[in-house]
Amino acid sequence: MLGNLSWKKISLFLASIAPGIFLIGYNIGTGSVTTAASTGATYGMMFVWPLLLSCIFTFVLIIAFGKYTAVTGETALFSFRNHFGTGVAAFILISVVFSEWVAFMGVMGVITEVVKEWSRPFTPSGEGISMILLSVLFGALIYYLFWKGSHRFFEQILMIFVALMGLSFILTMFMVITDPMEVIRGLVPRLPQESNAALLIAGMVGTTMGGVLYLVRSILVKEKGWGVSDLRQERRDALISAAVMFLLSAAIMAAAAGTLHPLGLEVDNAITMVKLLEPLAGRFAISIFVAGIVSAGLSSLFPHLLLAPWFLADIRNQPRDMRKTSNRMIALFTTSLGLVVPILGMRPVLIMIVSQVLAAVATPVIVLCMLILQNKQGVMGSHRPGPGFNLLVGAILLFTVFMAVTGIVGIRGLL
Repeated sequence: MLGNLSWKKISLFLASIAPGIFLIGYNIGTGSVTTAASTGATYGMMFVWPLLLSCIFTFVLIIAFGKYTAVTGETALFSFRNHFGTGVAAFILISVVFSEWVAFMGVMGVITEVVKEWSRPFTPSGEGISMILLSVLFGALIYYLFWKGSHRFFEQILMIFVALMGLSFILTMFMVITDPMEVIRGLVPRLPQESNAALLIAGMVGTTMGGVLYLVRSILVKEKGWGVSDLRQERRDALISAAVMFLLSAAIMAAAAGTLHPLGLEVDNAITMVKLLEPLAGRFAISIFVAGIVSAGLSSLFPHLLLAPWFLADIRNQPRDMRKTSNRMIALFTTSLGLVVPILGMRPVLIMIVSQVLAAVATPVIVLCMLILQNKQGVMGSHRPGPGFNLLVGAILLFTVFMAVTGIVGIRGLL
């Protein structure tokens, strides 16, 4: 009886923070894994503090977008169309949907490449499982879950993926970390001697701050039915989401810092980390880490599948019915993009970088629009933010502009 009661309480608690769990699953993907691992391998735990800064920025913006929807009852993208015109809303919609499609290609490429590398010892040829076959299998799995699911079902699937991801990365950290106090020392702001230190920090912070995350937050609050009376719960949910994002990213960084950093080995993508970490950590530890990467990838791919239909319904103020034929066709098209990287032999990490830059371009516009709406008396009434909150969001806005310019310059360099 007590066991059933405790499980019921746990279930109710998980349901109450489902929007936050969804954001964790979306945000901690293969791009975040690669960034945290690369930073840990190169600098140890020196960059824990900008990671914490990024999660604080994310926490602030999650609260802002969630509060707006809780107070007004309107989602962000729909409000942008009403208050700033169809052109602004269409620019944001096209930017985020296209970046999500590119990201889907990159994420699928990363997880299939990692699994292929991990599976080499189990195949007679030693080449590992075909990336095309893996893309078909993973794509079929997430499309099946999309086909069968409702919003409540989607939340439960993301809870499973996030739980597997978190357990895998935290276990790996405890298996390989040599000095836990390094994590604490990493909270003290320090800069390496390299001339591009500021750019490295900007990249670290910007990884978790794509504008699409905040549009999704608005939709999730709307789906949850939260209103003004739920603002305290909305803040708690945002805090848990940002805190877990920090914990998981720090665990990945620590896994690389505890093994690769002392040897001076650098990581530029997830597959490199798998190759380097296995001889140092052992087959069991690397298998758990690979499970974490796959869970992180699937927890990102699944929301990617949902977002285009969600945003199209959102901008029209229509019900988000994922069982509609048109939405299922959009999701099928998105799933098929997972085959692009394996078939064409493209570099998945490069694809991921391009997707992050595309997302960064729209982020300043998204944050600016919300900052304006939050301060409109006729929109927010007595719930308008104070000067301190406005100043903080304004500083974050300037940072997103810097990230967008940096990303555009970086893309020009790649081209």
